[in-house]
Amino acid sequence: MVRSAIQTSFSSAKVEDFLKSVVRAGLRIRDFELVLNKGLLGTSVSATYARLGNGDQGQIREFYLASLEKVPSELRTRYYRLYAYY
Repeated sequence: MVRSAIQTSFSSAKVEDFLKSVVRAGLRIRDFELVLNKGLLGTSVSATYARLGNGDQGQIREFYLASLEKVPSELRTRYYRLYAYY
């Protein structure tokens, strides 16, 4: 369920809305736990993630980080502050 929520958020049809929601929440895109806890990936996703073991949580974090790097460059440029390291 967590993996599918991430896939849905980063799908070409929904990725821009997801990025806008992260901006509105005042978060950085790489702060997975904060994005998750704010409910930006779905309301019940955080509870499902918490029930996973440490190894599975690590794999989900890696999948999330890999997914955000696959966002088209035009959107990454438009939302450069989300991707900035500072």
